[in-house]
Amino acid sequence: MLLKGFSCFISFRGLWSRRTETVRGHRLWTSASMMETVSELTVPVPWGVLRGKVWGPDHGHPVLCLHGWADNCGTFNTFLPLLPKECRFVSIDFPGHGLSSHRPPGVLYTFPSYVMDVRRVVEALQWRKFSIIGHSMGGNVAGMFSALFPEMVDAIVLLDSFGFLPTDLKELPKVMRQGIEDMIQYEKRMEEDKKRVYSYEKALERLLSVNRGLSEESAKILLERGSVPVEGGVVFTRDFRINLKNVSRTSVEQVLELHSRIKASVLVVLADHGFERMFAKPEQKRFVSDILQAYKDHKHSVVSVHGDHHVHLNNPEVVAPLVSTFLENKVLSLSASRTDFHTSNL
Repeated sequence: MLLKGFSCFISFRGLWSRRTETVRGHRLWTSASMMETVSELTVPVPWGVLRGKVWGPDHGHPVLCLHGWADNCGTFNTFLPLLPKECRFVSIDFPGHGLSSHRPPGVLYTFPSYVMDVRRVVEALQWRKFSIIGHSMGGNVAGMFSALFPEMVDAIVLLDSFGFLPTDLKELPKVMRQGIEDMIQYEKRMEEDKKRVYSYEKALERLLSVNRGLSEESAKILLERGSVPVEGGVVFTRDFRINLKNVSRTSVEQVLELHSRIKASVLVVLADHGFERMFAKPEQKRFVSDILQAYKDHKHSVVSVHGDHHVHLNNPEVVAPLVSTFLENKVLSLSASRTDFHTSNL
């Protein structure tokens, strides 16, 4: 790979045709398969690049897809092909994930930073109004972004995510302190630490051991962007700093205030063997209940499907019909109506 200024050249294995896209004056190289309507996207950022994938027609309704913690945009590989063909889906690897650049030394990974990354991407794409599909952590980023920039988002799909992840007020100081201490200790040893090299089989085994809800096929999909070959095997691409405690936390009260500022239509899809099962303590169950009730109070949809945390990747056919209907009813039909009205008045 050759990087020079904001111009990037990316080479791909297999049979590919290459084309360029210009985003606000920066030249972006994308690679489109001769057999599929999927392309690779690179967005320059001050410390490197954000990489991702694009599905669908150039002028389709824009939908930004945000993956979960320690995953990458491959998490949508099996899911997006089942959604409406009238959409233009852009999925990015968050910094420190997949093929995107890691954050600079000394910088922590926080939710506001991820929100800023989303803002950078949509600015580069020149999107003024779009929808968001977010899984797990990506759903939490989607919730915060939609609360801070409500005029930009017309619909939100939360896949096994509540859109926010509050922390008990009494726990805030402890969690923030731990995140700071973890970073200091990490910086002391990071010069000594080298990324461990695994055989592909061992890397797959490790990924499955820490994500017990993943099928083997799903784990292989995530490894396509989650690992790179080196001498002697593969190494994981993720930045180890994503494992440190997130020091930017919000209380339930703050979350509900942010929630009230969302103007977009929301569909919450919860897996019956997914994220919600992790919250066993009474105070955790309370904040989950409060957030879900807030969605219902604002006439948003909350549905449950059979599956685990990665149901959209393992069994996309379970989730895709719900999401397709939601997008068709909330954005695509309205867009078509506006087009028809404009045409009839020409």
